[in-house]
Amino acid sequence: MGRLFGTDGVRGLANGELTADMVVRLCQSAALVLTKGRHADELEAKGLRPKAVIARDPRVSGEFLSSAVSAGLASSGIDVWDAGVVPTPANAFLVKEGEFDFGVMVSASHNPAPDNGIKFFSLGGTKLPDEVEDRIEAAMQEPPLAPLGGDVGRIVRFADAEDRYVMHLLKTLDRDLTGLHVVLDCAHGAASGISPRVFRDAGATVTVIGDAPDGLNINDGFGSTYLERLQEAVVAAGADFGVAHDGDADRALAVDHTGAIIDGDVIMAILAVSMKEAGTLAHDTLVATVMSNLGLRLAMKEHGITLLETAVGDRYVLEQLAATGSSLGGEQSGHIIFSEHSTTGDGILTGLHLAREVIRTGKPLAELAKVMTVYPQVLINVSGVDRRGLGANEVVAQAVRDAESELGEHGRVLLRPSGTEPLIRVMVEAADADTAARIAGDLAAVVTRELAVS
Repeated sequence: MGRLFGTDGVRGLANGELTADMVVRLCQSAALVLTKGRHADELEAKGLRPKAVIARDPRVSGEFLSSAVSAGLASSGIDVWDAGVVPTPANAFLVKEGEFDFGVMVSASHNPAPDNGIKFFSLGGTKLPDEVEDRIEAAMQEPPLAPLGGDVGRIVRFADAEDRYVMHLLKTLDRDLTGLHVVLDCAHGAASGISPRVFRDAGATVTVIGDAPDGLNINDGFGSTYLERLQEAVVAAGADFGVAHDGDADRALAVDHTGAIIDGDVIMAILAVSMKEAGTLAHDTLVATVMSNLGLRLAMKEHGITLLETAVGDRYVLEQLAATGSSLGGEQSGHIIFSEHSTTGDGILTGLHLAREVIRTGKPLAELAKVMTVYPQVLINVSGVDRRGLGANEVVAQAVRDAESELGEHGRVLLRPSGTEPLIRVMVEAADADTAARIAGDLAAVVTRELAVS
């Protein structure tokens, strides 16, 4: 059996791999692991039970799975505060702001409606490191906590969870957004009620699409993985720009007034340069993943900003932010972390601060986006291969060296095994799309030939 936890919690087909029984057991195990230590001892000495905040996105399976989460935790002596449908970053914020012992989010993010997932936030609202996830997984083989009588946990509705999160977001702005027209695509997800409310409260004129969740339509043709409708809506409305969230609103991508896509790399470049000029970019450093575009690296170098690279995944970005005391980081996919305001990627927060930059400069987003040149990037997923053999195959290594020699300073090659699927990702960036496609295709062929599973 493979590792239960992937790059972002435990995910699977609801009622397939991800059953109610499994979620109960998983949360009982989390209760064993996440309530140990000095803080837990202090609670016990005061006669208090640990408490956790739980939340979900609006997919229909979230109802029974969040009930399973509550059952697993309360039966282990954890008081459960149920925030209902709110974005993932709201869960993380509430854990930190409310001094909860941990949080549990029921969501599969940008995945289709039949999927779902369980992710945990530790004390302070941060995602769990690998070794803690491993301990939770191992604890599933141990007997669960089984308090009796009045020692079992209570389950209560977290009635003002959304209001607390909205106020937090608005407090991060130092100016209102009056005069700005923004189109929001909420992916029929957790942002549907909250994102339009926040932008309107901040003073913007708002047009909304993808804001009618029915439990089955989350991410279905709307949101950050389907930008065509947002592009059409922005142009049709004559809006200044648009923002697309995914199902749990932990990411944001943008579209300028012409319909051109502004990805996470460009958003980070805009914000990093602005923050450096304002003296708020800690250590003049930006944290990004190995998948970020070469153009971001070159733009940061031009502006005297150090770029630190991490593995793919916003939790690795957060770990580097914490380790270096940096204030901004993220991913090309739109997970952007402002460490002053958040402990995880926050799509609504990102959209607000991008809007703030448009207001502050008086420049359209299309003009701000010129801060970096996006190099053509080709990504090929090679399946049916042995991921473990990637680092040891000399033929593949030589092919990579040859490609890097051809590209020189005007391109980049990255081969990496997927963290969640049985495949190897081949990524090539070059000065033109044809060159990137040719080299990526050649490398994919070598990987297929050398590492094919017989």
